[in-house]
Amino acid sequence: MNDLHERMYSQKLILASQSPRRAQLLRLVGFEFDIMPSSIDESEIVDSDPACHVRALSLAKAMSVGARVAKGIIVGSDTVVILDDEILGKPRDEVEAKDMLHRLAGRTHQVYTGFTLLEKPTNRQISDYDMTRVHFRDLADWEIDRYVATQNPMDKAGAYGIQDQSAVFADRIEGCFYNVVGFPLSKFYTAMIKFIADSQG
Repeated sequence: MNDLHERMYSQKLILASQSPRRAQLLRLVGFEFDIMPSSIDESEIVDSDPACHVRALSLAKAMSVGARVAKGIIVGSDTVVILDDEILGKPRDEVEAKDMLHRLAGRTHQVYTGFTLLEKPTNRQISDYDMTRVHFRDLADWEIDRYVATQNPMDKAGAYGIQDQSAVFADRIEGCFYNVVGFPLSKFYTAMIKFIADSQG
């Protein structure tokens, strides 16, 4: 296992994302990597099933970057918030951000994050996802207004980031906390171990 551990951490990794949160989480568990954001149009990939949606997007992001990489393992990922079977993406403006937060208040929603590992030049790949349930307490209008004024919701699915000021909105979480931040660390780590082990036949 020590040899496998060493091989896993010695791999050339490329993160197909400019999300500072995903980069921070990968560094948290000791991975070193280059950052090379994908160039795909995410609006072109829509699947009504959230698990299929995040896996498809994570694969598309990895493939986009993989076309520019000769050797290494590309990590693609995508996160969505689901409420009443509807995908809540990043808000277009402050009005939409406030509307999303009003809808989430006092309710339970699901956060799905998909990830793909794509090895070059072999094109070997795996995709998986994780889902976490998050319950928001009832929110006052002033709380939502104050949070949206920080501009933090504007680049986040569902218009909130569990790791910032909106941490006080969630009173119950069922599942992986880091999945809500944007990357299911434990599931990714175990998938990475298997991916490296399988590469040795």
